Amino acid sequence: MMTLQQIAAVIGGEISGEPQTVLQRATSLADARTGDITYVDGKKNTLAWAQCPAAAAVVSPTFIATDERPLIRVGRPLAAFLKLLLHLRGERSTPPGIHPTAIVDGTAKLGTNVSIGPRAVVGADTVVGDGTAIHAGAIVGQHCVLGIDNIIHANSVIHDDCKFGARVIIHSGCVIGAEGYGYTQQQGQHIRIPQLGDVILEDDVEVGANSTIDRGTIGPTRVGTGTKIDNLVMIAHNCQIGKHNLIVAQVGLAGSCVTGDYVILAGQVGVTDHTTIGSRAILAAKSGVFGDIPAGAHWMGYPAMNARDYLRAVAGSKKVQELRDEIKALKKQVEALQAPA
Repeated sequence: MMTLQQIAAVIGGEISGEPQTVLQRATSLADARTGDITYVDGKKNTLAWAQCPAAAAVVSPTFIATDERPLIRVGRPLAAFLKLLLHLRGERSTPPGIHPTAIVDGTAKLGTNVSIGPRAVVGADTVVGDGTAIHAGAIVGQHCVLGIDNIIHANSVIHDDCKFGARVIIHSGCVIGAEGYGYTQQQGQHIRIPQLGDVILEDDVEVGANSTIDRGTIGPTRVGTGTKIDNLVMIAHNCQIGKHNLIVAQVGLAGSCVTGDYVILAGQVGVTDHTTIGSRAILAAKSGVFGDIPAGAHWMGYPAMNARDYLRAVAGSKKVQELRDEIKALKKQVEALQAPA
C-alpha cells in the first residue's frame, strides 16, 4: 500500500486531490478495483476511466477530470505508471557472481560485476563485459565478445565468434550465429557452403524470444544500433540491418537483405533475398516483398506495393464484384423477359 503523495514522489507527478489517499494496488484500467490506482493515456480511455471503480489515476497534465477522484498529473502517464510498477515490484537483477554449476572456460575474460547463472556456459577466449548477466542454461560459444551490461536470458545460444555492443538484450530461446542456409548443387546433391562469418549486434539492440540471426557466409551479419527485434523473427545470413529498425513478430528476412535506418517491418512481413529497403520505409503486416523498397515508402500487400495503390486496388476489386452481381441480376431479368409467355 502507498499513499497518493508517496506515489507522486516516485513518478514525479503533481497531485490533484487528497495526498493521503491510500492505494492498494497499481494495475490496468480493465483490472482495477476499488482502492486501486491506474493510468489513463489518451482520449480513448476517458470513457473507460469514468466506468472504472479505481480510486485514483495517473493522467496527463491536460486531462479533464469528470469526477472528484484524486489524480497524479505527469507528462507521460504510461511511462510514469511503468516506473511505479517497477518500483513496487522491486529489484530482480541477478546478483554478480558465477553459479557453482556454471561452466566457464579458463581462458574466458570476465569483467567486473558479471553474473553467470546455473548451468550457463562461457566458451574459450570469450570476453564478457562489465555488468553483463548470463542467465540459467544460456550458452555463449568461443571467441565471442559481449559488451557492457548485456543481458543474455535463459536458454539462449550464442554461437562462436559473435560480437555484441553495449546494453544488448537477448531474450530466452534465441539462437544467434547459427550457420546460414547456404547450399550448392553438385552431381545432383545439395552440398553445404561453409558459413565462416560472424554476427555483430551493435549497442542497444534487443532480440525477442525464439528469434534467430544466422552468421554471415564470409563477412558478418550485422544489426545496427538501437534496433528492436520482436519474438519469432528470422534474419538470414549476410543481412545488414540498419539503426533503430523495428522488426515485429514472425518477420522473415532472406539472405543478404539490407535495410536503412528507422525501417519498420510489421508482423509476418516476408522479404526475398538480396533486397534493399530504404531508410524510414514502412512495410505493413503480412507484406510480401519481392524487390527493393525506396526510402520513406509505405508499402503493403502481397506482392507488396505502394499503400495508396494497394488500397485503391482493394477498393476496385470490391467494386468489380458489385458490378458482377449487378450484371448477374440484369441477366436474370432479361432471361425472364425473353421467356415464352
